[in-house]
Amino acid sequence: MNKLVLATSISLVIIALGGCTNKSVVRYGDATAVETNDINFGSTDLQTVAGQMTDSLLQSPVVGTLTANTRPIMFVESIKNKTSEHIDTESITDSISTKLLRSGKFRFVDMGRVAAAREQMDFQQNSGMVDASKAVAFGKQVGAQYMLYGNLASIVKSNKDKSDVYYKFTLRLMDLQSGLVEWADETEIRKTKGKEYISW
Repeated sequence: MNKLVLATSISLVIIALGGCTNKSVVRYGDATAVETNDINFGSTDLQTVAGQMTDSLLQSPVVGTLTANTRPIMFVESIKNKTSEHIDTESITDSISTKLLRSGKFRFVDMGRVAAAREQMDFQQNSGMVDASKAVAFGKQVGAQYMLYGNLASIVKSNKDKSDVYYKFTLRLMDLQSGLVEWADETEIRKTKGKEYISW
């Protein structure tokens, strides 16, 4: 009888413990929600700088004049990461390019795909597999008129009670023919992490 009670008790404990195990749950979140996990550069910061700088560029009177009767051709140089963090600045570049293209005011050349385009054109011209009358010819592509480029820099200060990170994102638009910088702006983000002392 004691063995039966013991076996039953052990079984109940095992079932109870099994019901209390932690399970990993995956849920969709809001991609635009403010990210507050830490003070490092994150998705909210990327969306903020890309959005603010694109809006500033599109609302600039200079850009209004440049795009009044035409859609200038632009290329966006990869943003330079001058911070101590590993930041995917290509994502910033992509977000800015996409927003500008959606505005309908600019056209783009993709310098990151020049090698792939050259390889495809070489295939069309020299493989013997493409109708020569329909092959894309070399020397017909249109060059960019403007270059958009910028830097992301940071200053980090910390002690045992507080960490402070200051980010500055600078963007410039250059006329490639004249070398003149036609537009420039910058935006800043400051993030602080510290201990909170609660008084009773």
